[in-house]
Amino acid sequence: MRSVLRVLLNGYDFLVIYLGVVWLGVLCLAWTPIALIVYPLLSERRARALGRYVIMAVFRFYLASLSMSRRFSFDLKALDALRDEQSLIIAPNHPSLLDAVMVISRLPNVACVLKADLMNNIFLGAGARLARYIRNEPVRRMARLATGDFDCGSHLLLFPEGTRTTSHPVNPLQGSIGLIARHAQVPVQTILIETDSLYLSKGWPLFRKPPMPIHYRVRLGRRFDPPQHTQRFKAELERYFAHELVKSPAFYPANSLPTQADIRPNPKYRGCKPQSSQRTQR
Repeated sequence: MRSVLRVLLNGYDFLVIYLGVVWLGVLCLAWTPIALIVYPLLSERRARALGRYVIMAVFRFYLASLSMSRRFSFDLKALDALRDEQSLIIAPNHPSLLDAVMVISRLPNVACVLKADLMNNIFLGAGARLARYIRNEPVRRMARLATGDFDCGSHLLLFPEGTRTTSHPVNPLQGSIGLIARHAQVPVQTILIETDSLYLSKGWPLFRKPPMPIHYRVRLGRRFDPPQHTQRFKAELERYFAHELVKSPAFYPANSLPTQADIRPNPKYRGCKPQSSQRTQR
């Protein structure tokens, strides 16, 4: 009897994974023709507000759909504290493809820095352009557009690693986040995304079934003031992420430890211990 239940549950997990990927594609594709039509009809301010609100609503509905399966759980309530905050750079670690979906699903006025090819993607491109998301290249143009977007009181979602984590606990960070924060004089709010699964991590096949259920938790980290020295800031931010993620019990628990083929340890932080923050979290 147990073996039958195990087979049935395994089949249900496959169904959840496959339909979940297809469902997100359907939701994004349904918005694409509408976004294309309204783009030239609305002012930039109204288009930005509409585009960002719809993306938030679609992503929230998608995550709620996954949660209903009882094979995914998302604890994202910590992000709600940022909804009414003034302009911020939101800087999460990046363990999976779902990270941007989770953050955007709770915030109605957030610009996202996207890879240039995603801005032309059939599923995401039209909605991203309507919401005035920002291409990640060239860097100077990205910084200029991001700085201008803060004038609308918006938040900027920027992953400091630049790509999904491949070097545990955190990849070497890119310097663009310090450049934008210094130029725009806005604080950087770190976000710590914790998960017990490698699902949709770098190199994970889209339809490969992971051990389930899968749990995600997002918590607010330290908030950094606008930096004066971008290189020092990048190093400080990288150390902070490494120390926080190493001490997190939810980050790769014992039953889901990554193999060397999945994610390699960063020798820079081998054996590092948590370090207390000198600044208080706001």
